[in-house]
Amino acid sequence: MGDDLGDEWWNHGGNSDVSDKEEEVEEKKSLSEQQPTQTKTGKKRKGLTEPLAKAPKKKKAGQKESIVVQEKEQDDADKAANPKKKRRKKKTITDVLAVSEPKAGRPADLQKTVIDYFSDKRSVIEMEELKLKDSNFLTCNDLTHSLSSYLKEVCPKWAKVQKQHTEKNSVPLLIVCSSALRTIELIKQLTTFKGDAKVMKLFAKHIKVEEQVKLLQKGITHIGVGTPARLQALIEKEGLSLQSLTHLVLDWNWRDVKYRRMADIPEVKVDLLKLLDTGALKGCREGKVKIGLF
Repeated sequence: MGDDLGDEWWNHGGNSDVSDKEEEVEEKKSLSEQQPTQTKTGKKRKGLTEPLAKAPKKKKAGQKESIVVQEKEQDDADKAANPKKKRRKKKTITDVLAVSEPKAGRPADLQKTVIDYFSDKRSVIEMEELKLKDSNFLTCNDLTHSLSSYLKEVCPKWAKVQKQHTEKNSVPLLIVCSSALRTIELIKQLTTFKGDAKVMKLFAKHIKVEEQVKLLQKGITHIGVGTPARLQALIEKEGLSLQSLTHLVLDWNWRDVKYRRMADIPEVKVDLLKLLDTGALKGCREGKVKIGLF
């Protein structure tokens, strides 16, 4: 019987100690899992006791399309509320002249061109000297004339002027145009006006200044037709004199393929104004020269 009691004690008492130890082990394990652990990088990892972050819910396809449509409608509303200003294309001289009706040049047009160019280059007193009177101008072309018919109107006594002219290096009639091709065209238009008068083309294309100086010195020239730059060069080299000049005709109304007039082409305009300043304007003020706008 004593043996039976001993066996019973062993079975019950000894097993309780073991179970107690197992419970302690399980309890420590549970605590260790609940406490935050430290990673190699020194950052603590959250324990099981901290609530896990909720993952964002995925939006359904229908919701996405609805949002995109709403955003697009909002953008359209913003654009309608704040429309962007379109850049206006800068109009060129060609654009303006192409749609404008041709208007015959007037003395005021030339006067304004002269004043605008020299206003920041001359004193007040010098600017007064550049102003011309209406009496300094010939009748302007009303866009109905050919060159010959216009010259017959403004130079009715041309035959007498031609006969009295005997000075070399000078001309009584000077016609100024914008290009070499236009020079040749105008010379062809002089046929019914010039009679037996000698006409000389005065432009830079294929003709050197020195050659033109020799031609002017060689004989008497009645009519000179040329470009402002070459005429200015001849005057500076004393190959052309304005001493005998009585009629200065500007090819003012003619337009090139870009619808530009002489005064609309920057380089030609500057050369023309320099030519006028060389002596033509002085001759006008003295009553020796009259200007015509053809």
